[in-house]
Formats: sequence, structure tokens, C-alpha cells
Amino acid sequence: MHNIKYIRQNLDEFKIKIRDRNTQINFDELISLDEENRKLIQEKENFEKEKKIISKSKDKTMFEKSKKISNNINELSDKQKIIKSKLDNILSTIPNIALKDVPVGKDESSNKVIEIKGEIKKFDFKPLSHYELGEKLNMLDFDLAAKTTGSRFVFVKKDLAMLERAISNFMIDTHTQINGYTEISPPLIANSETMYGTGQLPKFESDQFELKLENSDRKFLIPTAEVILTNMFKNQILNQKDLPIRLVASTPCFRKEAGSYGKDTKGMIRQHQFNKVELVSIVENSNCEEELERMTNCATMILDKLNLPYRKVILSSGDMGFSAEKTYDIEVWLPSENTYREISSCSSCGIFQSTRMKSRYKNDKKEIMYPGTLNGSGLAVGRTLIAIMENYQNKDLSINIPNVLKPYMNNIDKIFVK
Repeated sequence: MHNIKYIRQNLDEFKIKIRDRNTQINFDELISLDEENRKLIQEKENFEKEKKIISKSKDKTMFEKSKKISNNINELSDKQKIIKSKLDNILSTIPNIALKDVPVGKDESSNKVIEIKGEIKKFDFKPLSHYELGEKLNMLDFDLAAKTTGSRFVFVKKDLAMLERAISNFMIDTHTQINGYTEISPPLIANSETMYGTGQLPKFESDQFELKLENSDRKFLIPTAEVILTNMFKNQILNQKDLPIRLVASTPCFRKEAGSYGKDTKGMIRQHQFNKVELVSIVENSNCEEELERMTNCATMILDKLNLPYRKVILSSGDMGFSAEKTYDIEVWLPSENTYREISSCSSCGIFQSTRMKSRYKNDKKEIMYPGTLNGSGLAVGRTLIAIMENYQNKDLSINIPNVLKPYMNNIDKIFVK
């Protein structure tokens, strides 16, 4: 969350930066609340000073005045709490500020492709979409999922289920054995404080699956393992020597996709429940940009090993996520759509999340600092399954298994119609 003092002292510049994020904020209300909050604090402090002088004098005739001052202090405290709450509510909805090298733009039309890698396969037949292929193989069942659960769910069956599991295990092994991440198996439920810490609440509450539990504070299914992994360090003071911290987890993720009505209604591209391998880093804030490059390279390593064509895109200021200061999307080639689709998003959040979480570290000068946080998909498992199905399909409906996945697939070469 942004520091109101910084906003106050750099108001014109801050307004421009927020405008670049394609976000509307009532700055008049914000500044008015800040002024009122500071005024109430000052009045309360003046009364407290006066009360202290009276208490030191030990003049019994001043007892009634002291009592009145105490009442004034209590009244001011109550007023100040209300104003501070309104101020914090506005501050909590203001997105992070984009770094200087982020393209300025309102939406994805201003994103910039910075790298294209891999050879796009030329088919001698019309490639099927993953959902057409999966249904012909009798290994993807959307109709059954609609009956048991609802739309935007799927049953993955037989060899495709084994392939999905193989993809996840391959990713985890690569990130832990080669890329230096520590594997975590986290809870899939987060409380409201945790969801606030990484920026899902309060602004994006409508996108979350909230659990209705009796005699409990608010609980949510995690939209990504980023939420639970990053918040492992909330309300803590870390040691500088422990940084960087790099974590990886493979979990189901749950999203309402409230803003995507009518988009990608067929297939597995946009589901309410999906599996994802998530990367999270906690670093010194000055190392965020270097760590972002490293994390993105760890994610693209998976695609390189799978021999899938992809491109790397830097998102514009208006297309980035709420907590991000800079984001790279990795998009994989899907033959059925004749285009690239997002398979990973890697973001640096600077100190935006750590200030919300009150996560800090002590540097070598014993100063308390906020660390930088980063997160990225390494990769989305379901979309990787889609990419393999479409890029490795054959005319006879079989699917070749990428070489690196064969040890995870009992060394079979293909998935066939059975």
C-alpha cells in the first residue's frame, strides 16, 4: 500500500503515474481525508500534552479539567479512527506504480513483444483444438463436469490425466533441482488478511471463491499459490542473510473469472479450477529487476525443454496486475488458434505487497527495510497440457510425448485413441 506522505509530497507526479495505470482515484477526497486525519491527530496530541502538564502539577483543583480533556481525547480518537479507516480504504484500492521501462498504455494493445523463440510446426492436416482432440480421445469430458459441478470445469481422464500429472512433476523437479527453488505444499485456503496482503482484497473480492464457514473469520479458496506463499512472511522481520528466498508450489487454483463472461467458453483455457506451478521470490528491493529476469528465464526454461514455441511480452502500464510494477507474459503457440496465448505471467511487485503484509527484514546496518516480492507461473499446468496436445498431435489423433516427459509417463511414446 502506498505511503500517504509520499503521495502528499509528490501529488502531481503520483496522479500521472496512476493515470498511466488506467485507474480513476478521487484524489480530492483522498487529500481531504489526509488533512482531516492529521488535524485530528494534532488536536489529540495537544490535549495529551495539556493532560500531562496537569498530572505533573498534582493540583487537585484541576481534576475536572483533566477529566474533560480525557473525554475530548477519547472523542477525537473515535473520530480519527473513522477518518483513518476511510483513508486506508482508498489507499488499499490504488495499484502499484509502474517502473520507468514499462510501456505506457491503457490495455494489451500497448504491450510489446521482446522475444520470439522456437519453430512453429507446419502440419499437413488441419490441427484440432485441444478440446476437439480431447473429446475424440475420450479423455476430456466437459459435459460430465457441467452435470456434476457447472460450466468452466473439466474431467481429465486416462493418459491425459497422467500427462497432466507428469507436466506438474517435471516442472517441480526442474525448479527445485536446477533453478534453486524450495518446494512447498501449502494450504489451499487463505483468510482475509492474507488475501489483503497480496492485493486480492478489497478491490477484487468479486473474483474470489469465498467459503461459508460457521464461527470463523472470512476464508477464501486461493486464486494462486502466490497468495499463500508470499504471506508466509507477513508480520515478520527477516534477516538479510536469509534473502533471497525462492519458493515453488504446485496447487489447484480457483477463480470466478467474473470479468471474462463470454471469453474462451470452450475448452480449458479459462477455468474456475486449474492447476498451476507457482514461483515466488522474496529479495532485497534493489534486486527486484534482476530477480524478475531470473524468474522469467526459469519459466521459459520449461518451454525450451518441452520444445514449444513461445514469445515473451512486456505488459503495458494499463494491462499489468494490481500489485505489479513490471510484468512479463510468456505466450505459447496454439496451432488451432494460429496465435500465441498466455501460459505464464512473471511480475515484480517491489515493496507494494510487503508493506501491506508488514513483512520486513533487518539489513547489515540494523535498519528495518521492506523486501521486494515477485511471483510467476512456472507454468500453468493446464495450459501446458493444451499446448502439448495441440503442438504434438498427429493426423491419427495420437499425441507424441515430449522426450523430457517420457520418464514421467512410464516411457510411452504416444497417447492413442483407446
